Amino acid sequence: MPAYQPWTQGYRPYNAPAPVNGLAIASLVLGVLCFLPGAGLVLGLTGLRQIRRRGERGTGLAVGGAVLSGVGLLLWALLFATGGASALWHGIREGARDGATVSLTEGQCFNAPGGALTGVTYDVDTVPCTGAHDGEAFASFRLPGGGPYPGDDVVADTADERCQALRDGYAMDGWAVPAYVEVYFLTPTEDSWAAGDREVTCVFGHTDEGGDLTGSLRNDETDLDADQVAYLKAAHVLNAALETAPGEEYVEDDLPGHKAWAGRVAAALGEQARMLRAHSWPADAAGPVEALAAGLDKARAEWTKAAGAGDADTFSAHYENGLDLIDPVRAVIVRSVLGLSTTPPTAGDDGGSGTRMQV
Repeated sequence: MPAYQPWTQGYRPYNAPAPVNGLAIASLVLGVLCFLPGAGLVLGLTGLRQIRRRGERGTGLAVGGAVLSGVGLLLWALLFATGGASALWHGIREGARDGATVSLTEGQCFNAPGGALTGVTYDVDTVPCTGAHDGEAFASFRLPGGGPYPGDDVVADTADERCQALRDGYAMDGWAVPAYVEVYFLTPTEDSWAAGDREVTCVFGHTDEGGDLTGSLRNDETDLDADQVAYLKAAHVLNAALETAPGEEYVEDDLPGHKAWAGRVAAALGEQARMLRAHSWPADAAGPVEALAAGLDKARAEWTKAAGAGDADTFSAHYENGLDLIDPVRAVIVRSVLGLSTTPPTAGDDGGSGTRMQV
């Protein structure tokens, strides 16, 4: 019986192709991306030697990677020789900055580049509020809209209006805010808007460019007692109405507008007196608060007569009487008893219009 010879080679049902050289692939990738062209050239040449020695595939990949990497190496050398690399890096940095936003949270104090809270800035340094600083963030909000940039004026006007309205929520006692403090705001630029930036940050800063603030201006429900908060909330009702005065300075130029304003003030005085009487005050504050509320009742009567005046002279007479009855000095006693600031703001000191700082 013949002897059967054993198999001397493993059986493969299908022919397996030679593998692709890994260095050739890496060389092509680096060559296409023009990233580390020197490494791409070395990998391509090394890959060609391995392919010939091992019988691997990928000659075209290695040659292509080596050629592209060589071209990239020449381009990089040309950029460095002519200063183009520096310009390219500057452009990359500027592009990144254009899409960046300055992030500040409520209560954070910061220093701005050069100490200026105007113009365009790309970054700020947060610092403790206990020391000298350029600004203090007191609120933030997002602008609506997903369309094109609405323009500098529209953004600034919206930011000014909203920030002025939000300041009382952070610094409830306006008398405690120094006269040299002004409202500023960080807004999107046209470039950052295109990148999706819609955030406006409201900040307090010094009216003098380069002037420093020291200490936090925050005084709200987190650090005021219930009696102080009750008094300030009532006071804000009148303040809000007073700020709706018509644009025309002289009554003769807009008598209907001034009369409508007087009506709003009269209503606010009634609401303020009601809120003061509705709160349960400590024994030492009850008498001064009631005296203040009685004065508000008299002021309301004068402002109501101004609202119904038939001519500018009659309006002015009742307006002046009503204005005298809400003189801030009349609130000093109540404020003293409640432990609030007792220095009335100077005439015309309402914080002014906000100043814009773009990010």
